[in-house]
Amino acid sequence: MSTKKTSQSEALFERSQRSIPGGVNSPVRAFKAVGRSPLFIKKAQGAWITDADGNSYIDYVGSWGPMILGHAHSAVIEAIREAAGAGTSYGAPTELEALIAEEIIAAVESIEKVRLVSSGTEAVMTAIRLARGFTGRDLIVKFEGCYHGHSDGLLVKAGSGLATLGTPDSAGIPADVARNTLVLPYNDPESLAKAFAEKGGDIACIIVEPIAGNMGCVPPQPEFLRAMRDLTTKHGSLLIFDEVITGFRVAYGGAQELLGIKPDLTCLGKIIGGGLPAAAVGGRADIMERLAPLGAVYQAGTLSGNPLAVTAGLTTLRLLKELNPYAELEQRAAKLEQGLRDAAGEVGVPATTNRVGSMLTAFFAEVPIVDWPTAKKSNTDQYAAFFRAMLDQGIYLAPSQFECAFVSYAHTEEIIEKTIKAAHAALREITA
Repeated sequence: MSTKKTSQSEALFERSQRSIPGGVNSPVRAFKAVGRSPLFIKKAQGAWITDADGNSYIDYVGSWGPMILGHAHSAVIEAIREAAGAGTSYGAPTELEALIAEEIIAAVESIEKVRLVSSGTEAVMTAIRLARGFTGRDLIVKFEGCYHGHSDGLLVKAGSGLATLGTPDSAGIPADVARNTLVLPYNDPESLAKAFAEKGGDIACIIVEPIAGNMGCVPPQPEFLRAMRDLTTKHGSLLIFDEVITGFRVAYGGAQELLGIKPDLTCLGKIIGGGLPAAAVGGRADIMERLAPLGAVYQAGTLSGNPLAVTAGLTTLRLLKELNPYAELEQRAAKLEQGLRDAAGEVGVPATTNRVGSMLTAFFAEVPIVDWPTAKKSNTDQYAAFFRAMLDQGIYLAPSQFECAFVSYAHTEEIIEKTIKAAHAALREITA
């Protein structure tokens, strides 16, 4: 039983439901998967968030990944404040856009040119349109358990066979759109090879989270990524890495730096906006130059390259380059991972923890989690109980078993130790 007062959050949720569908502006925020109503957040600083009732929590959501430096970093806030004084949007080019593009190109080896957009969904939508325009083909390949935003062609579930075309996974998506998406198992190079053997000449691209983050953290098998690179090259298709989560998170050059695989196009978001709405698609110059106004692939956006978002992102990227926090993030996240394993072991709860760098997920499962079918074996009721118990301990985790926890530079050793202690207490409570 929670000891924290949540009356203000509950009242705000009731109020919001009268004017906002489900009371939230993104479904996972509704807390349905964890069996309670959501907290409404009032402010955040460093590794902490504070709700409308004044309760403070150690935050491992981090706005779903962008807050790698922690919330409200002083340098980022000051840069935003200064930029806002010069106006919030122009609908015209700025030097800032060139500066952040140059920063991204210098950081990510595969990127030669960049187009800025406002969201990860928009970046992926642009990358797929670009791949189709470049190859003259219609089919795309995605993988079960990978989320690439909410555009029609990507809200698709697997068909009945390994190489069958997908079917809609949401109301409002025409079957004719879904049929152009081929959905395959993650971490299964054999299925990928079969699909290309049957349909390779019609496939415009593969899009993949190189480290899955939307079925929980699921690392790729090396042969899986190598098969993607080899097959797309052989068949004249493009390889698109969706690094909206992993870009500048697992390494300064993203997952592709860590894994040693060079895609044709890369989608970025989250960290490159420094907590404000910004994203990008980048890649080989000969592909990127197919975008309007140079080429016939159209894309536009009033707020693309917004000066406030670019300022926040550019400041964050420069701080990451200066601080080079990745070794410390690795050490702190590894300590948290081991602490969660020890806490589960102490009470005999079956659990599997996956981690890459500063992103991790503790699955309440008896099997290794390597793909969506194994992730679905997790005990989601047990995760929900753990989530609620951790919340009562002052720890804010993702309100879903199938999401990542993110460690930021603001999560000190003391905070990590406090979190591990809370996990021991929470697991003892739910197994008592």
